[in-house]
Amino acid sequence: MIDHNALIGPYPFRRLPEPTPARLLADLDRLGVAAAWVGHVPSIFYRDVAAGNDELFAALEPHRARLLPVPAVHPGFPGWEREVARARAAGCPAVRTYPAHYGFDAAGPAMRELCAACAEAGLELVLTVRLEDARQRHPLDVAPELGGAAIRAAVRCDPAVRLLVTAADRGIVEEVHFGSTPEEAARIRWDVSWLWGPPEDHLSTLFRTVGRDRFVLGSHFPLRLPEAALAKLELS
Repeated sequence: MIDHNALIGPYPFRRLPEPTPARLLADLDRLGVAAAWVGHVPSIFYRDVAAGNDELFAALEPHRARLLPVPAVHPGFPGWEREVARARAAGCPAVRTYPAHYGFDAAGPAMRELCAACAEAGLELVLTVRLEDARQRHPLDVAPELGGAAIRAAVRCDPAVRLLVTAADRGIVEEVHFGSTPEEAARIRWDVSWLWGPPEDHLSTLFRTVGRDRFVLGSHFPLRLPEAALAKLELS
């Protein structure tokens, strides 16, 4: 198994319990997970994400056999193309972007350019619906959640772009999946980090209606407990 949604680094709005590669590796070992795609929390809030990507690559360099960097790209900032090229050259499986935090239109020209660049580079584009439950967010944490319309617009930006959407709930998954063409829906994968298991059984329902092959393991470490994602998969 591969955890497709892990992060390292400090969070500005609350203390995270040891958001380090060492802690992530210990959790992977304890839970029997082979590897993880790893993003960088501070890069969500940096104006120039290249500096955050430097930190991410440096932190993961000793652990590249199991921790695969997924750097951030801000398509509204000059030189963003270099980060896509760097990710491709480094063998990264994907890049991440955060339209609400970076302040660009998820359906605008910047997203279209990024989707085209990812498609050309063979990189999956990771979008995140939310970082935390709205009920526990800090008053200064004002970036809106990513909506279904924005995800549908992104997958339509380029006919070859592939999306991995993390931290989506059942409502978002159904809105996007059933509001997309079969070809578009086939280019979107979803992680399970924000989908309810028993007793609501949202994940089991989506396995039947959307298709089990559209979902991947995602823990949302260190903002969520990785045990929860695995438990949902086992119970589903």
